[in-house]
Amino acid sequence: MRELRRLKQALLEVFEGRGYGEVATPAIEYDEVMAQGDGRAARSSYRFFDESGELLGLRSDMTVPIARLVASRFADAEPPFRLCYLASAYRAVRPQSGQLREFEQAGVELIGASPAEGTVEVIEVLEAALDAAGLGRAVIGLGDADLYRQLLEELGVEGEARDAVLASLAAHDLVGLEQGLSEAGIGAERVETCVALTQLRGGSEVLERARGLGGAAVERAIARIGETYEELQRRGAAERVQIDLGLLRDLGYYSGAILEVYDPALGHVLGGGGRYDGLMKRFGLGLSAAGFGLYLGRVHTAQMEEQGRGGS
Repeated sequence: MRELRRLKQALLEVFEGRGYGEVATPAIEYDEVMAQGDGRAARSSYRFFDESGELLGLRSDMTVPIARLVASRFADAEPPFRLCYLASAYRAVRPQSGQLREFEQAGVELIGASPAEGTVEVIEVLEAALDAAGLGRAVIGLGDADLYRQLLEELGVEGEARDAVLASLAAHDLVGLEQGLSEAGIGAERVETCVALTQLRGGSEVLERARGLGGAAVERAIARIGETYEELQRRGAAERVQIDLGLLRDLGYYSGAILEVYDPALGHVLGGGGRYDGLMKRFGLGLSAAGFGLYLGRVHTAQMEEQGRGGS
């Protein structure tokens, strides 16, 4: 607990030093609010009825509650809004699948900044947070949430088949990906191309290799990623960022740039985030937005690994 308190304090100092003010939201939200933000996340939350029959749920992440908070409390204020948090979230998952029912997160949300500037700023804050936690070997994967949605649209994969393929991508399940594409009637050559695309990771050379695979969806995605990566390079902030065209977050509100943090020595993702421009519109504000969240328990484990103490 002493180590976790020090970790939380170090992260808060980074966030506040970058101009992010701490906010807190209720652990219990109206189910309709969570569904409005992300229907898939709402279905994975613990839900129950109150004494008047109102359907409630435990928050399953912090982005949707903060989006609601900004829309309801700061609708007349001047953006951008720089907000940070330390909070617990809850998901109705099977613990044996390697997921946690309850977990602590630390993160930031930048709402109302321009998309290009906002993405780069969030990544810079994330890098500073990893440095403060002493995670020198942690890598930030940079991908695009719209790449595979648009690619599947090009291929004519829709409905349940589309959802199954996207779920396999989010779980990094290549066997399921191949099977899902094949069952959707995609030819062997196109299936091979899609699988090859998910394996492209590295620096700016990855974008050229992706361009060689062709397709309008690929071209749009690598243009967006390339713009962000070039700005990171210009600011000297690209050293620990790896372009990863196999990334797909399991939350449905992401669009455009997405992030995933991992330690090469660990088997678990340490955190993630990205852009969610459409989410604010669902709550009545036409503002662009980006953010990230770190799983504090996993970050602590990574700290111990880097210090050579192991543990779990």
